[in-house]
Amino acid sequence: MRDEAYDRIRHAIVDGTFKPGAPLRDADLAEQLGLSRAPVRQALLRLAEEGLVDSKPQSYTRVSEVMSPDVTDAREIVRLLHEFAVRQAVPNVRREDVAVMRAANDRFAKAIEAGDIAAAVRADDELHDVPVRLAGNTAVAATLDRYTPLLRRLEHARFSSALAWNSVERHTKLIDALEKHDTATAVSVISTIWTDLLEDR
Repeated sequence: MRDEAYDRIRHAIVDGTFKPGAPLRDADLAEQLGLSRAPVRQALLRLAEEGLVDSKPQSYTRVSEVMSPDVTDAREIVRLLHEFAVRQAVPNVRREDVAVMRAANDRFAKAIEAGDIAAAVRADDELHDVPVRLAGNTAVAATLDRYTPLLRRLEHARFSSALAWNSVERHTKLIDALEKHDTATAVSVISTIWTDLLEDR
């Protein structure tokens, strides 16, 4: 139940159902989710640790702002780790890996065109997961799992705007570079992808 509460509250924060600054009361959330208050409280503590919830004991618990020092810090960590993963992945890229990434980018473009932001996020994850997997570094993968959720609201905003088509184009450039085993270009493109998550707002 704790994991269910965490997943459902996080999803509502990320997709904008719970707006930045909105109060989060464990009793109200428990009633909405059909759960007891204990797993909801545990979920809110976990979300506070991840930076999606702001909490002050005996004062308030609320959805954090989209932009904060935590988000900026997370973006830097995520960008650097993706750059590292791409460098490590380049020698290991095979034809089938390129095919997986191209298929994911096709799904991403179709989801953007359909306005299905959740599907776009899933396809984007599938695409970027390929070089992370090929890098073969479990610490990198675990750290990305920890910090990427903090950037989800920025992705939702980007993927629901015309800027999403820039992402399609950059994905293509990244895939082309990986296919050619062009490390310098691949690293440059992945850096731009994550830098522009904040800059193109």
